[in-house]
Amino acid sequence: MIVGEQKPLEEIMSLLGDARRVLVAGCGTCVTVCFAGGEKEAAILASALRMKSKLEGRPMEVDEVTVQRQCEWEYIDPLADRLKDYDVVLSLACGIGVQAMNERFPDAITLPGLNTTFLGLPEEHGVWEERCQACGDCILGITFGICPIARCSKQLLNGPCGGSQNGVCEVHSDLPCAWHLIWERAMKFGQMERLLEVQPPKNWSRSRDGGPRKIVREDLRLPKEE
Repeated sequence: MIVGEQKPLEEIMSLLGDARRVLVAGCGTCVTVCFAGGEKEAAILASALRMKSKLEGRPMEVDEVTVQRQCEWEYIDPLADRLKDYDVVLSLACGIGVQAMNERFPDAITLPGLNTTFLGLPEEHGVWEERCQACGDCILGITFGICPIARCSKQLLNGPCGGSQNGVCEVHSDLPCAWHLIWERAMKFGQMERLLEVQPPKNWSRSRDGGPRKIVREDLRLPKEE
């Protein structure tokens, strides 16, 4: 899932500037799961903005709303008429949701209330860890389901560096060496020889090259109206 964390309140207040009518828009999917931008977080932030703006002598009118997903038109379209009542929309979605709101409603200003951090999973309750960098050239089939791009501090493709010791990364003492984990998986399945084949340089052009990436499935597209 996409993991994010809320921006500091002072930064949010600075972004809002002289706005007096603010709509805090939560998102009911990824950022709800990581407790950063769901319905509960939107309500708490809206309350904090009301109190802080009042204490600073420039009270704001702050309301909140949460949609299932801000990254899809069908879920944000019902907000169209409501946005006319506000100076600014403060989105608690990921960066995709913020851009979707600005693209769909160009006459409204939507600002980010979160910092989008990574694609990850909940390692334990209250702890999220990166697992994928969406590089567009997945090698998990070669590395036994463990990603060295996201989990190796040096993004190595051909085994560990010389600095890892006892299965621990030299960059972070509390971080397991990704290649140690990969080797253990290979040993478990008796397929260590698969890791002896030297991998060529990664095709980074599939990651960030020439603007935003796009996937087109012609079999799923709807016919265009004449």
